[in-house]
Amino acid sequence: MATITNLIPDLYNALDTVSRELVGFVPAVSSDMTFERAAVGQTVRSPVAPAAAAADITPGVTPPDDGDQVIGNVDMSITKSRRVPIRWNGEQSLGLNNNGPGRANIMVDQFAQAMRTLTNEVEADLAALYIHASRAYGAAATVPFATANDYTDGSYTMKILKDNGCPLSDNQLVLGTTAGANFLGKQARVDAVGSDSILRQGVLMDVHGFALRESAAVVSPTVGTSDSSTVDGTGYAVGTTVLTLTAVGTGSLIAGDIVTFASDSNQYVIASGDANAADGGTITLAAPGLREVMPASTQAITVIAAAPRNLAFNRSAIALATRAPALPAEGDSAVDRQIITDPRSGLSFEVSIYEQYRQVQYEIALAWGVKAVKPEHMAILIG
Repeated sequence: MATITNLIPDLYNALDTVSRELVGFVPAVSSDMTFERAAVGQTVRSPVAPAAAAADITPGVTPPDDGDQVIGNVDMSITKSRRVPIRWNGEQSLGLNNNGPGRANIMVDQFAQAMRTLTNEVEADLAALYIHASRAYGAAATVPFATANDYTDGSYTMKILKDNGCPLSDNQLVLGTTAGANFLGKQARVDAVGSDSILRQGVLMDVHGFALRESAAVVSPTVGTSDSSTVDGTGYAVGTTVLTLTAVGTGSLIAGDIVTFASDSNQYVIASGDANAADGGTITLAAPGLREVMPASTQAITVIAAAPRNLAFNRSAIALATRAPALPAEGDSAVDRQIITDPRSGLSFEVSIYEQYRQVQYEIALAWGVKAVKPEHMAILIG
């Protein structure tokens, strides 16, 4: 009978390849990666640690009676259960093992590609959460970090998080490859950075409150088709999220669009849009809503053009839950299965073996769900 034990070297060789892909979101978010099984659509609970509080040190006979914390949680659903199959029959194995590269060598590549496929799907789902970010900084036609030793793009993105009351620790900035290339090329001088890790190793680092990472999954979305849309003249207070449109203009305003208003240059992210911006409906801004009072006059809406949505966030603002896919109580026809964990990304894949008639099928599987927990602690860096 085939067993997973004999495959362990091949599986970890494959993980070693996968872990070096540009996966920036998976290791940056709050993760619950246990081995419990959950069905697709089932609600699971992901823990969220609260912000820590410091206290003065006062000498005494006994230590202070404190340190308790209420651990929060967020309900989310496992939305995907995915598998990648790999099958070999006897004749194929024999042919490759005689005067060929050997089946084991090819299987390492097959396992690497399988886990890469699943990892990239998880990464893409996390990158798509940009639509829940609070506000944005930057310009669509400008790639961030284009000026050597100028970190303004990062510091002003951090300003959004600070203004929203985000914790100052464990903040992440995940860049697309174009912005990442600018950062590596323009911000790598040792005298400016204080370290040669970027210059010598080509890796991103912690800079001014952000752990900088790169991801190949950063989204450059299609934006709504709105033209000449306006907000009505009611007037809105700071913190307002729901705005009423006037029955003018054309096209649509969609979730994830970044907009400014005539009286307010802040770049807001639309959490819920209007498929027909001329119908006098409403749009909903992501929390915490308006930063400035909107005067009681009609306000023209400007939609920022399509561009990469690099994403800044506190680790606790985004949750990822992963599980092994569900099995019936009686089990199934797999002769062996095991969980293999990638030590770098933290993703745990289930590997199963199904013995068939003169052939064997290996299956690499993962079930997961993602959720934006705290939009106020998320911001977009455009470009």
